[in-house]
Amino acid sequence: MTELQDRLERFETLTAECELITKLATDSAKREFYLKLSEQYRKLAVDTRQAIATRAAA
Repeated sequence: MTELQDRLERFETLTAECELITKLATDSAKREFYLKLSEQYRKLAVDTRQAIATRAAA
């Protein structure tokens, strides 16, 4: 389970970094790109949390 927890932490970190870049970006295309990227990482984090919960329940 440690591997999944490590991945979860990494996805959460990447989400936060992309959100910060989104706020700081002056170019609208870059803002949009990093916003979408943060949404993808957030989705991966949610999916990973669900996988951890499923394994814990098994």
